[in-house]
Amino acid sequence: MVSHSGLITVMERAARKAAPRLRRDFNEVQQLQVSRKGPADFVSMADKRAEQTIYEELKKARPDWGFLLEESGEIDGDPTKPRWVVDPLDGTTNFLHGIPHFAITIAVEEPRPGGRGEVTQGLIYQPLTDESFWAEKGRGAWLQDRRLRVSARRDLFESVIATGIPFLGHGDFREWTAIFQAIAPEVAGIRRLGSAALDLAWVAAGRFDAYWESGIKPWDALAGMLLVREAGGFVTDFRGGDRAMERSEFLAASDALHSKLHKLLAGALRSI
Repeated sequence: MVSHSGLITVMERAARKAAPRLRRDFNEVQQLQVSRKGPADFVSMADKRAEQTIYEELKKARPDWGFLLEESGEIDGDPTKPRWVVDPLDGTTNFLHGIPHFAITIAVEEPRPGGRGEVTQGLIYQPLTDESFWAEKGRGAWLQDRRLRVSARRDLFESVIATGIPFLGHGDFREWTAIFQAIAPEVAGIRRLGSAALDLAWVAAGRFDAYWESGIKPWDALAGMLLVREAGGFVTDFRGGDRAMERSEFLAASDALHSKLHKLLAGALRSI
């Protein structure tokens, strides 16, 4: 068995405690109580119940830590201590349509001088497949007890790239279309599966060769970014810089593919 810190144990316990109810709700998706919180942006009772369960478990383990929660927002803790960043159900639209592709994601963000936090632990758990992707800074990325490495492919024509597509009320259609038109003719395929967290986890696992998307939130991306980096990959903004979260622009890939995709993407953005 690979060893990890107690924090990963705490995170996995919280995710696994929330998972059975999510699985039950998924099997009864037609009976879920659903409210609207914006155009094509649904939140279900399943989200809220899962978030409450995860919050209670994490709060019990580290009572003085703060939270950034998708549904409940920021909850202050000791500012000198880390905070939990949680999305209890990334892929809500998939969930509500009976598409079996969604995840729980939890990250630990340590405070740093200047107010820019550093993610030191991340977990992405898929309740239906029982896959637990996790990473710790400096200790690698893992799927259960198997070490993960990003794809070894070096050529775009062999590569499958993940993305998110703008939809009603969300995203820049013009920007996305320009990037798609630049990348699509060069690669073996482009996939849109509907969970940014799992897209990043799958890049870390080498299932996807790369991923780009804009407009996603910290709770969707932080754990996955750590996974990709600890699996030997790069995550940058569209300019190739380290401001992916601030700009809400994400390009993730191995070293060889990242440079090639960045050139295509940068060229596309100059053409707009």
